[in-house]
Amino acid sequence: MPDSGIATLAPVAGLDVTLTDGVLSVTINRPDSLNSLTVPVITGIADAMERAATDPDVRVVRLGGAGRGFCSGAGISADDTSTGGGIPPDDIVLEINRLIRAIAALPHPVVAAVRGPAAGVGVSLALACDVVLASDAAFFMLAFTKIGLMPDGGASALVAAAVGRIRAMRMALLPERLPAAEALSWGLVTAVYPADGFDAEVDKVVGRLLAGPAVAFAKTKHAINAATLTELDPALEREFEGQTRLLVSHDFKEGTTAFQERRAPNFADR
Repeated sequence: MPDSGIATLAPVAGLDVTLTDGVLSVTINRPDSLNSLTVPVITGIADAMERAATDPDVRVVRLGGAGRGFCSGAGISADDTSTGGGIPPDDIVLEINRLIRAIAALPHPVVAAVRGPAAGVGVSLALACDVVLASDAAFFMLAFTKIGLMPDGGASALVAAAVGRIRAMRMALLPERLPAAEALSWGLVTAVYPADGFDAEVDKVVGRLLAGPAVAFAKTKHAINAATLTELDPALEREFEGQTRLLVSHDFKEGTTAFQERRAPNFADR
C-alpha cells in the first residue's frame, strides 16, 4: 500500500481496510454476528472514509461485510453487550452520524456490496452509499422499533428519499424482511445479482467506476445529493435527539432483554 492517508490508519479489530489500484475496500469482518457494529468499527469506517476524501490514491470505495452478511446493525446480542465499551449513548450516536456524513461527503463513488442481511443501522450504511448492489440472498430490515428504538444513521431521510414516505413508514413501523428483489422494485437498491458470482459482478461495477471520470463523478455525486438529501443533516439531528433519549428508556432495556431471551417484549413507556 502506498504511503498515504489510508496507509496511516491504525488497525481496528473486526475491520479490514485495504487500498489496491485505486480501490479502497472497507470490510466489516465480524461474520459470527453477521457483521454487527462495535464502536471501534464505526469509528474505523468513519476514519477511513474521511481519509479517503483527501487521499489521491483513492478513486472508488467498496464497502461490504465478511461472510454471508452485510451488516446486522449495532450489536445487541448477549456477546455484544460491551459494544459501547462504556461510551455514553450520545457519543455513540454522534459517531454513527459522523460515519454517514463522511460517506455522503466523500467525492468518490462508494459501492455497497450487500451480500446478505442489512439490518438496523446496516440499512443506513448501505443507503448512504452511491451504488447499492445486493445478492439475491440479501434482505433489508429496519428493526429498530422491535427493541424500542427509532431508525438512526440518517435512515429517516435516506429510506424516504429512496422509496417515499409510505414505504419508509412501513419499513420503520412494521419492520419485516424486505427481500432483495422487492428492494429493487422499490428503488432501494441499484441492482441484484445471484449470490453465486456476486463478488465478480461487484468487481465489474467497481471496474466501470474506476475507469470513469473522477472529477465528473465527484460533481455529479455532489449535485444529486444536494438535490435529494437536503434533509439528511436535519434528520441526523432529529435522530440524535430522539435516539439518545430512547437509549436510556425502559422500553429499550426491555426490548434488548427480550431479544436476548428470545421472547416478545412488553413495552410500557407512554
